[in-house]
Amino acid sequence: MLFVCVHNAGRSQMAAALTQYHGAGRVLVRSAGSQPANELNPAVVEVMAEMGLDLSREYPKPLTEESGQGADVIVTMGCGDTCPVYPGKRYLDWELPDPADQPIEVVRQIRDEIQRRVLGLLSEL
Repeated sequence: MLFVCVHNAGRSQMAAALTQYHGAGRVLVRSAGSQPANELNPAVVEVMAEMGLDLSREYPKPLTEESGQGADVIVTMGCGDTCPVYPGKRYLDWELPDPADQPIEVVRQIRDEIQRRVLGLLSEL
């Protein structure tokens, strides 16, 4: 499973961490950005730590042909036309606010919505 957003500094990182946690090893998970940032959003690291998930060593990664081709399911989050399409893949587009420059309370709400969607997706697989 591949989670993609523009900067790979927030939404896709949270989704990947939550999928790894709730998937308990049943799903290979990656995240990437179409235009990766230099570092993760500190508020994202903080709200994930509140759940016991440590993202402090994670970093934004670029979307590569290999990561796209290697995924069965690709979940995009706000990258629009900048995300390439790989034939034969299952695509989901999750419209979620970008946590950049948002207060911590809003970032928690985004995290909780991502968790809800991740749990729903895992129950389908």
